[in-house]
Amino acid sequence: MCRSIKTLRRREGKPTDQEIHDAALQFVRKISGYRVPSRANAPAFEAAVKDVSASSRRLLNGLAS
Repeated sequence: MCRSIKTLRRREGKPTDQEIHDAALQFVRKISGYRVPSRANAPAFEAAVKDVSASSRRLLNGLAS
């Protein structure tokens, strides 16, 4: 998988929105095969990053310590 995606669940505090966004961006880049999408694909790419970020936040908030 993406080696640059770091584990965001940790003892010393919750991840920032930026950390979650960055991990989601790396994930979507890996899945799509695009580092930077074309103009035609940008809306789908950006929506995916937003959805993955939201899902990640829900997951992290729902996990027991």
